[in-house]
Amino acid sequence: MPPPRRRLSRRDRAVRADAIAQIHGGVAHRGDLRKREVTRADVRTEVAAGRWTRCGRHTVLIGTGRPTGAALWWRAVWESGSGSRLDGLAALEASGLTGFEAPAIDVSIPSNNRRHRVQGVRLHQRSLMPPAGAAGVPRVDVPHAAVHAAVWAATDRQAALVLCLVLQQRLTTPSRLLEAWAASTVRVRRERRALVDDVLRDLCDGAHSLGELDFASMCRARGLPEPSRQVVRTLPGGRVYLDVCWEDIGLAVEIDGGQHALALNTVDDALRQNEIVLGGSRVLRIPVVGLRLSPDRFMAQVVDAHRRWSRGVA
Repeated sequence: MPPPRRRLSRRDRAVRADAIAQIHGGVAHRGDLRKREVTRADVRTEVAAGRWTRCGRHTVLIGTGRPTGAALWWRAVWESGSGSRLDGLAALEASGLTGFEAPAIDVSIPSNNRRHRVQGVRLHQRSLMPPAGAAGVPRVDVPHAAVHAAVWAATDRQAALVLCLVLQQRLTTPSRLLEAWAASTVRVRRERRALVDDVLRDLCDGAHSLGELDFASMCRARGLPEPSRQVVRTLPGGRVYLDVCWEDIGLAVEIDGGQHALALNTVDDALRQNEIVLGGSRVLRIPVVGLRLSPDRFMAQVVDAHRRWSRGVA
């Protein structure tokens, strides 16, 4: 028989466990600890002494208190079941998304695998798992996670926001986002499907986004005269085309597609708008996604502007 394994000292346990926890947000998987010869008995000793904290069947916090941040992501995939991956907003946050905090951690798991419910985790059984993301915590890749986050969002506004953010922060490309939406097998309500279709077209395919003809019909429905479309102006920076314009009162409306929020487009847009204003026109800007989500509020501003300036109010 092999000689009994020598128990590690407290210091050795701490050093080995810390090395694992440093790459997992402060937690360690029991299997990884065993590979470093930190036994079940060692874990029990540390937990009993109040130096470590059990956080599930597999997860140990190497310290006291509660897991936070990335530790919660690792706990979610370790405790949910074999083959689990972060999905939705949690996967996007793990991939670098900022400006949007997930209310719960979405995890996808193969439908044939045994699953376990975990507090703070929403499980999604998948007959076909979406592609995996980069190294680190197991997660769905950005395009598919973004699509799923939009489908699972609590409101239409949140759905549109997450799609905007992944493009603005350059976590994926418009073409990959469209491909993920076309290939998605996630279940979605008819109304949300229509919204995601529209928003993705607005964000990813500016040439076919909500255009001036639609805007003109919105104007007619509110008693406004139909504006001119694609009006040419010669500015110091060259010729530009205004989306819609009431030339008799010098009011223009620029409808910004999703591409306007990317890279240096906002700088170019600001210079262009300033030149138009210095040339004597007034300009309202409407993001096309905003026109999808809050048409009445934006159109109320257009009606108010037309009424003010048609009466000569400065």
